Amino acid sequence: MLEIQQLRTDLDTVTRQLAKRGYTFPAEAFNTLEAERKTIQTQTQELQAQRNAASKKIGNAKSKGEDVTAIMAEVAHLGDALKQAETQLEQIQNSLQKILLEVPNLPHDSVPEGKNEEHNQQIRRWGEPRQFDFTIKDHVSIGEGLGLLDFETATKLSGARFSLMKGGLARLHRALAQFMLDTHTQEHGYIETYVPYLVNQESLRGTGQLPKFEEDLFAVNAGGAENSTANHSPAFHLIPTAEVPITNMVRDEIVPLQSLPLKYVAHTPCFRSEAGSYGRDTRGLIRQHQFDKVELVHIVHPDQSYAALEQLVGHAEKILQKLALPYRVMALCTGDMGFSAAKTYDIEVWLPAQNTYREISSCSNCEAFQARRMQARFRNENGKPALLHTLNGSGLAVGRTLVAVLENYQNADGSVAIPEVLRPYMNGLDQLGRTGGE
Repeated sequence: MLEIQQLRTDLDTVTRQLAKRGYTFPAEAFNTLEAERKTIQTQTQELQAQRNAASKKIGNAKSKGEDVTAIMAEVAHLGDALKQAETQLEQIQNSLQKILLEVPNLPHDSVPEGKNEEHNQQIRRWGEPRQFDFTIKDHVSIGEGLGLLDFETATKLSGARFSLMKGGLARLHRALAQFMLDTHTQEHGYIETYVPYLVNQESLRGTGQLPKFEEDLFAVNAGGAENSTANHSPAFHLIPTAEVPITNMVRDEIVPLQSLPLKYVAHTPCFRSEAGSYGRDTRGLIRQHQFDKVELVHIVHPDQSYAALEQLVGHAEKILQKLALPYRVMALCTGDMGFSAAKTYDIEVWLPAQNTYREISSCSNCEAFQARRMQARFRNENGKPALLHTLNGSGLAVGRTLVAVLENYQNADGSVAIPEVLRPYMNGLDQLGRTGGE
């Protein structure tokens, strides 16, 4: 959430910055509400002063033995008027808050300006795509050919955009997550966390998923479908990413300065409705309603957040380097960044069957945007509470990493070589064959 004082004092600059993101700020509605707020706030202050003055008159009159009936009636009238003004002021403040909750973060000055992914800028590349001397298969054909990837049964169980893995493929999926967790905790200094997969609405508002992106979430009603009515908000939502519960760990907290930075990692399933993505990536594991991700979160001093962003990206890159998977790092343009981000790098892994790079991690600095919504603060060098900066990134999306391994490590006979760093997690197995390595 943006600082409302910034909108009050420099609205033109804010609207220009937001326009770079393709967002039109409702300036007319904001200015109308602000004018009403100022008027009602002035009235409220005047009424408070009048009531205080009248209350003093009652005390003076009583001390002199005078009749205070008329003055008390005046105080009662002023009290009613004050209550009405305070109610109006609260309604206006709520309307302003509603506007603010829908406004995306301002882009950092270093973010390239552009409308969509075509305007993103490549920062660097690592590794060279493998040259195959046989016809390349995509991950679906590979997995189904091994008898280890079953979309038909998953559709029977749940519907479209779900998958079922068996045998060595399920184990390889698990191995990837364990390898990522071990790397981040043992080499990069993260604290491993196990977090709830169901969160309340306040948590989703804190990180920016609500109210704007409710259609992307799965709602869960305690007590079953009979409690799902227009008059009852869902008790929980399934997490779209572990960013939500991890970042909200500091909601309404004041973190001691000496505790910073905080670096957390968690492996969780993630649940997304994929609203608006119909027709995109309908084949395979790229875009699922349920998928696993290893999430990295930094909670840092504001002066350190951009150094932390570069560190975060490097940690995610290290996973791909250890797996020897070619990738590139892209700086997202203003029109392609997520709602809460001030700056984002995407890491895109090479997928041979698509002959292109696809996103496998998105690393963002949200600056104080989420912290302001959560009232997540630290006690600064002067001992005063100040807003933290929050960052998050995938380290990595497990399913998409599995896709990359299957396609980049495929063999002509349909088997898949196991990357060397994963073999200790696979009991020394060096390839997935038709038996699935069991």
